[in-house]
Amino acid sequence: MNGWRTWLAVGKNTRMDNPGEVNPGMDLREHAVYLLTEIAPMADMALEEARVVVDAMRPVHVLADTLLFEEGDAVGNDYMVLVLEGQVRAETSTGLPGEDVVISVIGPGSLIGEMGVIDGGPRSASCTAITDVKMGVLSRAALMTLIAEHPAAAARLMLGLSKGLTDRLRESNRRLRTVSQVTRALQSELDAAHSVNRRLLDSQDL
Repeated sequence: MNGWRTWLAVGKNTRMDNPGEVNPGMDLREHAVYLLTEIAPMADMALEEARVVVDAMRPVHVLADTLLFEEGDAVGNDYMVLVLEGQVRAETSTGLPGEDVVISVIGPGSLIGEMGVIDGGPRSASCTAITDVKMGVLSRAALMTLIAEHPAAAARLMLGLSKGLTDRLRESNRRLRTVSQVTRALQSELDAAHSVNRRLLDSQDL
């Protein structure tokens, strides 16, 4: 069960990579399996494959307001999270103090931090627990063990991760196209207004 009968408790206003004491809690192993097979990107994963993946995860319980990831983090970020219960806010910085933009609110069945477990690169967004959150954490070391010992389940997992990342990339491209269209429309409006103002000024000079 790999610790699924207990939960690592992480306190409010702490970072998830500094967990507190282990407390007894609810066994959500089968719920995690259900989420992987029914809701997460790898929804076509077989039950036994999902159980193998879940058993490679570390169960963690975090309190509301806990920072899970911080945008730009490049150290200790080689893990991903399967949200089992609760909600997480993903946001990115605009470069102005207090002007962070909320990207999405993430709920049960969602995977976050996949890029970190694959390449260990800097986090692309900050993620904070809105409510108390229960989740399964898969480290890159656990993933490598999974690949060595259960290659079929690991391959299904990697296909699912690729699908999730691809879906997000397509959505980002769609949003970029929308932003580009809106920008062009605004520029056309500004050009038209500038042309009108110029004609008004020219008529006053006559």
